[in-house]
Amino acid sequence: MPRTGQGAWSSGSAAPLPGTTADRAATPAALRAWRYLRLGLHLLYGVATVALVYPFTRRDTHRALRRRWSRALLRILGIDLEAEGERITPGCLLVANHISWVDIFAINALAPAAFVSKAEVRAWPLIGWLAAKNDTIFLRRGSRGHARIVNAETAARLEAGGNVAIFPEGTTTDGTEVLHFHAALLQPAIACGRPVQPLALRYLNTDRGHNRAPAYDGDLSLGQCVANIIATRRSIVRIRIAPPHPTADGIDRRILAQCARDWVLAASRLAPAAASTAEPKPAPGTPHRPRCAAR
Repeated sequence: MPRTGQGAWSSGSAAPLPGTTADRAATPAALRAWRYLRLGLHLLYGVATVALVYPFTRRDTHRALRRRWSRALLRILGIDLEAEGERITPGCLLVANHISWVDIFAINALAPAAFVSKAEVRAWPLIGWLAAKNDTIFLRRGSRGHARIVNAETAARLEAGGNVAIFPEGTTTDGTEVLHFHAALLQPAIACGRPVQPLALRYLNTDRGHNRAPAYDGDLSLGQCVANIIATRRSIVRIRIAPPHPTADGIDRRILAQCARDWVLAASRLAPAAASTAEPKPAPGTPHRPRCAAR
């Protein structure tokens, strides 16, 4: 689920970043100011589009506008998008690792999806309204009854041919690890027999080294994260896309989640923690199903 900062926007300079590179060194103040100006204007354009265009257009038009807006946002931030592997298939549950708030727009720039987000985002001024208008499914964590409602809505959107995206780690990392995938979030795809398609996201410098600037983790505020991105001359977000994995055979969701995580780890070239590679044991009385092979 999209991560929230300790205090949303906060003033102050960008947090110091380890591993200084030429991409990050001496970004001119004029370029940073220009990016901030363009970012503000782009946000206003997005608000105007949602308020004045969405009410009179169809959902497929909304998705096309969202894709174009997301691509423009990446350009403004100086982030190049690279996609490798398969095409994103309509009607799939997209399962991705989570590093930054930029992840949402990088995925939308490829194939607009409905994202599952924690319910607190709905109450954020402006951002919550924009998220609701752009097909976000809000999950009230800790409520099993509400989880069933969210699962039903997710399944309905998948059955209608739309994509739904989840971040099953439940939080963000700095991009050097992939946390445990919460299997319950994959249940709607199994329930309606729709495929699961893993996505491996990674942020790179132009020298192809790890880029820490977009990471929105720890105690970093959203404002500081934006400042880090804007202070970096060029960044790359690489998305590796797995083949869709069928769920019609009723695969156990824990095995499916582990399979998706293993694929993301391999595609990101990250070493898994030893404790997380063991296949989960089926519940008593449940027929054993083999682990799905990494592709």
